[in-house]
Amino acid sequence: MSQIFSQFFDFGVMADNFGDIWKGFEQTLLLSGIAGALSLAWGLVLAVLRQLPGRAFAPIRFVTIAYIDAFRGIPLLMILLLVNGSLGALNGDPLPQWLAIPDWFGEPYQFWYGIFAITLTYGAYIAEVYRAGIESIPDGQMEAARSLGMNHSQSMRRIIVPQAVRTVVPPLLNDFIALMKDTSLVSFLGFVEVTQAGQDVYQNDYNVSGLTLGAIFFLIFTLPLARVVDRLIAKQQARYSRGGGGPIPEPATAGAAGTGQTGGPV
Repeated sequence: MSQIFSQFFDFGVMADNFGDIWKGFEQTLLLSGIAGALSLAWGLVLAVLRQLPGRAFAPIRFVTIAYIDAFRGIPLLMILLLVNGSLGALNGDPLPQWLAIPDWFGEPYQFWYGIFAITLTYGAYIAEVYRAGIESIPDGQMEAARSLGMNHSQSMRRIIVPQAVRTVVPPLLNDFIALMKDTSLVSFLGFVEVTQAGQDVYQNDYNVSGLTLGAIFFLIFTLPLARVVDRLIAKQQARYSRGGGGPIPEPATAGAAGTGQTGGPV
């Protein structure tokens, strides 16, 4: 038992390498934040494109659906390796160096390759979450917006999408938690984030306590998010369950028709 404890929970190893592990976790947070924001935006674009009406937009819908299905079906690690192998090979012809081997804001190209791959993959997952939210909005909302003179784009932007986004916040947070964990795959490109930092400690000390410390950092950030998701789901269930949303005021016309009253207080 003591050997297991010293192998996984050696506080001396954790203390000696705390700075390196935390620096790697800072890179994980940066990866998660940028990739998460871009995935949210890209997923919304895909969801809206998938909802374009009419036969004229059928090719766009077909390409969008094909993209979503493809990137949901290919493992993220494979997308990472494809991005890493393709962009570098296209350096100079046809892609310029600043795009093929980016080093924007002082971050290495492996960091940005990870951003590209995560955004491409999780944008497809998030698009389906948005689509579920959009399709949950009653058709009467769109009809009412169109009757007020709004076109399809205005109706989606002002009426449908804002309502849909509010209903899908819990699954979006779940996807962000999954995205945050999947940033560890960027270590396969040689980028030093928290998983690679813990692996470096293991290679130097033959002790996995560095990885345990990295796992603790993950838990510190993901467990509160998981509880937030639980609370949001509970609020939504209370809102839509019978009687959970509070008493529904009876229309005045119903009172007048049913009881002979004028709708005011009895």
